[in-house]
Amino acid sequence: MKPSTLTRLAIAGGRTDALRMTFTTASAALAAVVLLAAAAVVAVPELGSSHDGSDAWNKQYSSPLIVEPGLRPGVVITLLLLALPVLFLAGQSIRFGSPARDRRLAALRLAGATPGQAVLVAATETAGAALLGSAIGTGIFLLLRLVLDRRDAHGLLPLPTDVLPSAAAFALVLLLVPVLAGLIGAVLLRRVIITPLGVVRRTRSKSPRLWPGVLIIIGVFAPFVIRPLGEFLVHVGGWINSDIVIAVAFVVVLIAIVGVVVGTGWIGYTAGRVLHRFGRRPATLLAGRQLMADPWNGSRTLSALLAALVVGAGVLGYRAYMVTQFAVAEEASRLGGAGEGIAQGSDFYLNSVDLVRIAVVAGLVVAAAGIMVALAEGIVSRRRTYAALVAAGVPRRVLGESLAWQTLAPLVPAIVVALTVGLSLPRGMASEATSGESTSCEGTALQCGDLNSPYWHVNPKVTLQVPVPLGDLFVLGGGAFVLMLFVVGVGLLFLRRSADLDELRVV
Repeated sequence: MKPSTLTRLAIAGGRTDALRMTFTTASAALAAVVLLAAAAVVAVPELGSSHDGSDAWNKQYSSPLIVEPGLRPGVVITLLLLALPVLFLAGQSIRFGSPARDRRLAALRLAGATPGQAVLVAATETAGAALLGSAIGTGIFLLLRLVLDRRDAHGLLPLPTDVLPSAAAFALVLLLVPVLAGLIGAVLLRRVIITPLGVVRRTRSKSPRLWPGVLIIIGVFAPFVIRPLGEFLVHVGGWINSDIVIAVAFVVVLIAIVGVVVGTGWIGYTAGRVLHRFGRRPATLLAGRQLMADPWNGSRTLSALLAALVVGAGVLGYRAYMVTQFAVAEEASRLGGAGEGIAQGSDFYLNSVDLVRIAVVAGLVVAAAGIMVALAEGIVSRRRTYAALVAAGVPRRVLGESLAWQTLAPLVPAIVVALTVGLSLPRGMASEATSGESTSCEGTALQCGDLNSPYWHVNPKVTLQVPVPLGDLFVLGGGAFVLMLFVVGVGLLFLRRSADLDELRVV
């Protein structure tokens, strides 16, 4: 197939195909900006790595998160966490209007195109849109780098706009989303490859299993086992590899997130059974049957949102522990007569944690945008069904209520489960903060040389229970619910247009 023919077939299509390519381009551009920002933080030189052996490279930034080498990995991790829902948004954008694309490519198959040529056309369409978005995102990053390169009154830069990511990082960011987009586009065409008519009959005879609950239980209770095990290893061997602890903690969090996301299928199926069993209105009955027919739709659409909630609840729990730990240290210092001031630097560390909270909020917004795209895609793909229901006498209001029930019924218990699991992870490691008995000296080196001098103070042992941040959890969960209400409202606008009787025309 000639490149010109391939390009013409890839960009051909109707309004739905144009929207899909637009969404894919926009999400790829956003992902490129976030990933390049993380690469720019990585490119900041370490202490003492400048030409004259000083740390002048670092002291020209106003943010301590960039100045301190030990805090930069946290900034990078925060940006990568923010990139995850953006990549999820890109995946949802690729799926938008897939039935119309399948019919278009199936027509190419019937006209004589081979399965490989059909896959090549789809991969070119999605990868081309993603590559365009990555290029646009790279341009936006370079433009923002010039715009934000302004020093303050003290000659400090707010962001690392004086360094550039490496050429390898630029190449990786530029090609990451297009490659993923091309692979996803090829996977989505598996039905068209099997049969160009795209006729697939799917039935569900069994309800989703409860095995994701086992993953949730492992993720929740693993910290209660890891903590005493780590203390035992430290007591026996005298040390424990910090990299192993970080790897184990990451695996535990990943297991818990997978359990919550996959468990949404069982929650959706159970919510559908409850609506179908106790519902008396047509809207609840329609929503119940739809949830029972496709309970995994919630897992696909809510995955990024629930993952962000698990991480957000874990961050809130860790922040509550830090606040309690600083309060314990300050109280022990006060009782020991050493004066107040041990927790003076607490704001610095709490601000670092708040940076992750900001990334979680941004991730929730991006995840909601991905759910909006997925919801719109589902409505557009079933527009003839909705139009047939309206033609049969079903009011549009009933269809709108059914859509709201179908989206919100599994959402509320899923939010509760995600927040509970996320909060359990840090509380399993530490539910109380303790400042052990210690001594401190406020005198000079000569005065502190005598252990019996009055300058030495004994700080008694203080223990406080870490409170549960119920208020912050309510704000986090309530914010996610409000975002989903907005998503449902946008979905109702698509439903009104998709339920038009003109959709029953056979083209």
